Amino acid sequence: MLDLELLRSFVSVVDAGGFTRAGERVHRTQSTVSQQIRRLEETVGQPLLHRNGKQVSLTEQGERLLSYARRILALEQEAREVVSKPASEGVLRLGMPEDFAVYRLAELLSDFTRSRPGLRLDVRCGLSVDLRRALERGELDLAMFKRDAGSSSAMAASVIKSWPEHLHWITSKAHPVDFNRDPLPLAMSEPGCLYRRRMIHAAESAGRSWHVAYTSPNLPGIQAAVSAGLGVSILPELAILPEHRMLTTKDGFPPITDTEVALIAAPGATPATRRLAEVLAEFRSAAGPRRAA
Repeated sequence: MLDLELLRSFVSVVDAGGFTRAGERVHRTQSTVSQQIRRLEETVGQPLLHRNGKQVSLTEQGERLLSYARRILALEQEAREVVSKPASEGVLRLGMPEDFAVYRLAELLSDFTRSRPGLRLDVRCGLSVDLRRALERGELDLAMFKRDAGSSSAMAASVIKSWPEHLHWITSKAHPVDFNRDPLPLAMSEPGCLYRRRMIHAAESAGRSWHVAYTSPNLPGIQAAVSAGLGVSILPELAILPEHRMLTTKDGFPPITDTEVALIAAPGATPATRRLAEVLAEFRSAAGPRRAA
């Protein structure tokens, strides 16, 4: 079992960049912190830090442990808060794709938390495949994510609602990309993205060669790349900007199979989770499709 104090010192050393400043953070001497790191290394059986005088850097094994250490410490703090404040509504962990997070939802979530001062809302944005796995692992209480239309879920009994999502090939109005360009430049998210797979499949089904001209882990990067004419991409109507132009089969672009957006709550959802699900469902249903000018 990993000792929480050792993990806390490990994270402090990484964040502080050395043993002396880390000791000040955790109220320990430099030698004590150094001993704690060595004990942790003995526990996991791997070196975690490269030591170069007063400077330290992570080993490959240290990088792997760091994310787990942060999550373990966050869960420990969350458990303390929930147990010490039984009258509160606890923590509600919400996951959503980035395009929904940037589309008027921040204000809605802010209003929701202000109406429930006893609730702490933790929001995670990311790829739908990662959000779905996090929900199934019990790391989220509520998630809105994209999936293949009509697909089932291991948590189907907890599906609140789903909506069809229409996808379109997009190019720049000012600097359009010709579909006859060979190879076809694509702007896309990182591996695992639902749109990425659809884009590659559609291009190959049309017998077109392609190359990844631009990769971005976030939506604004892809939108900007398309606007600048670096490549074409696939976007839902919600994410199409005024400087984008939708492409059709008349432009030589093959049709894209639509996806859907699913709103799913984890088993045993609290009343606060159910209420937020209702708010999100109302918002998504009222928002409807938004087409570019």
